[in-house]
Amino acid sequence: MTRDSRTRKRTFYLCLFVVHLVLVVIVCLRDTFYLLGQGYTLAPRALDPVWQWSENLAAATLGEGFDIANPLRQTVALYTHAAGIHSGYSFFAPNVPSSYKVVFEFHAPDGSVEYDLPEIASEATGLRLGNLLDFIGKTHYAGLREAMLRRLAYASARQHPRATSVRTVFGIVRMPNAEEYWEGERESYDVLYAYDFQLAPP
Repeated sequence: MTRDSRTRKRTFYLCLFVVHLVLVVIVCLRDTFYLLGQGYTLAPRALDPVWQWSENLAAATLGEGFDIANPLRQTVALYTHAAGIHSGYSFFAPNVPSSYKVVFEFHAPDGSVEYDLPEIASEATGLRLGNLLDFIGKTHYAGLREAMLRRLAYASARQHPRATSVRTVFGIVRMPNAEEYWEGERESYDVLYAYDFQLAPP
C-alpha cells in the first residue's frame, strides 16, 4: 500500500468519524430539545417556543422535514438506524419511553361494551410494550401507526370472543410540571388518536 493510499484511507475514516459524531450530537440535541419543549423539566415554560423551534431545526438538519421518499432523508435514516443512533440519546438515558397509553373498547352485538388494556406477561414484555407505544406515539406516518394499533387490538380481541368491533384509543398521560403540581394539578390523559376496527363475527 502506497503512502498516498494510506493517507486517503485515513482521511476517509476521519471524515466518516466526524459525520458520525455530528449525527450523534444532532440526534441528542433533537431529543433534548423535545423534552425541554414539552415542559418535562424545570426550565421556564416561557422558553418552550425556543426549545420547540430548536427541535424542529435539529429534525430538519436530519432531513425529517423532507418527503418520506426523499433519497437524502432515506440515506440519513438508513445510516442512523444501522448505526443505532436514531433515538435514545436525550439526557444520556437510552430508550426511556414517554407515558403513552392504549385502551381497547370492545363492542358486542347485544350492545355491551368491555374495556381492556394490552396484556403484559412479564417485566420484559412491559418494557417492550412501553418502547412500542413510544414508537407509535412518535410515528408521523398515519398508515404505519394505524397498522400497529390494529395488530395490538386484534391480539387483545382473543380475550373478548363475543366482540364484533373494537375502538382503539391511543393517548398520552401528561404529568404536571413542578409549578402546576404545587397548584394542585395532577396527571391527565389526552387522546391523540382513535381507530375503529371490525372483528370477525363470533
